[in-house]
Amino acid sequence: MDIRIDFGQRIKELRTRAGMSQEILAHYSELDRSYISSIESGNRNISILNIAKIADALKVSIPYLFSNERFSIHPAYQQQDFKIPFANRFHYYLDHEKKILALQVKGLLNGYEDCNYLSSVVMGICSAFGKGGLHLFVDHRFMVSSDGQPAVYSPEVLLKNLELQQKVLAYCNKVVVLCPLKRHFFLQRVP
Repeated sequence: MDIRIDFGQRIKELRTRAGMSQEILAHYSELDRSYISSIESGNRNISILNIAKIADALKVSIPYLFSNERFSIHPAYQQQDFKIPFANRFHYYLDHEKKILALQVKGLLNGYEDCNYLSSVVMGICSAFGKGGLHLFVDHRFMVSSDGQPAVYSPEVLLKNLELQQKVLAYCNKVVVLCPLKRHFFLQRVP
């Protein structure tokens, strides 16, 4: 296969999984929509500078753009992903004595409403313990779409969640996160 076609397919997969149109990707990468279209169709020999712009717009690393991991080209957000309300897919356990907060989200976040709900619950708990008072355990293993693919979010949802993570870290002594990775799980520990 031609590397331009393979790379274009990868860009299309990541863009689609993020719920972005070509116009939105073009806007965030400061490139023209027709240029994005020609990359995705394999008709463009893209420069490294524009690869960096696209990676930045998709919020992924340049090496990740070239990884062999493949996604469906169907949008990440399918109606069946949101049949169960977020409040029923978000679970937490709080051990007051040991100051441990365990969180689990099943499925995807559906925009600001889900982000705000998650933020209000988590920050409410964190503020009750004060800065540096909690041990946080986050289980993202089931944060996948209904087709079993990893969650890829729009830039707006991603930024909202990054803001929440920064706020929460101030309240945590230790953080452990479980994430899905190609049917294997890795443990990420943040001191």
